[in-house]
Formats: sequence, structure tokens, C-alpha cells
Amino acid sequence: MPRKERSDLGERTALFGEAVIALSKIPDVTRNRPLIRQIVASGTSVGANYREADDASSDRDFSYKMSLCRKEASETTYWLRMLAKAEPACREKARELWREAKELNLIFARIVRDMQRRIKDADKRKP
Repeated sequence: MPRKERSDLGERTALFGEAVIALSKIPDVTRNRPLIRQIVASGTSVGANYREADDASSDRDFSYKMSLCRKEASETTYWLRMLAKAEPACREKARELWREAKELNLIFARIVRDMQRRIKDADKRKP
């Protein structure tokens, strides 16, 4: 992936994490506490795992860490859905972030698929 695209995706995942944190500032009532904890953990983990992937030591390491990005983005869509149900006032913002999480998930899935193909091709060329 060209450097500019990597830095753009790095910034995009950071902005996503920041938006998730902002959304988590909802009433601190018993039903919301586990939702807040989960959504902040998964939503900010997307960018953290992306940065780890960017510094991967090998193609396999990169592929693995990108798959973690994909999984965390997917998990975040679940928690956004639950949060929207628990706090109807934040439903529109949660939907907006759900769309971004879904798009990030698709981007990471494509990257992982392409990298796994590349690894497989490289393994075939080994003596």
C-alpha cells in the first residue's frame, strides 16, 4: 500500500476512535456502563491495531494485525447498534459511525485478502 494511503487510513482510524469516544459521553447509568466500556475499547482498538500493522515485522504479521483491525471494526458495529437502542438520542450519530465502521471493516477485509494472496504466491515460489 502506498505511504499516502497508509497515512490517510491511519488518520481515518484515529478520527474514528475520537468520534467513538465523543459518542460515549452519554448518561452514566447502569445499563450504559458496559456498552460504553465495550464500544470505546473496540472503537479505539481499530486505530491501535492499524498502527501495529503499519509497523509489522513481516507480511504474515501485517496480515494478522490487519485482520485484528477488521474484527475490531466489526465488533464496533455491534456495540454501536446496542448503544443506539439503549440511548435513542444518539441513534443518528451511532448510525453514522456504524457506516464508517462497516466501511473500515470492508477496507481491512480487502487488505487482508490481498495480503494473504501475496503470501500464498510467495510461498509457492519458495524452493
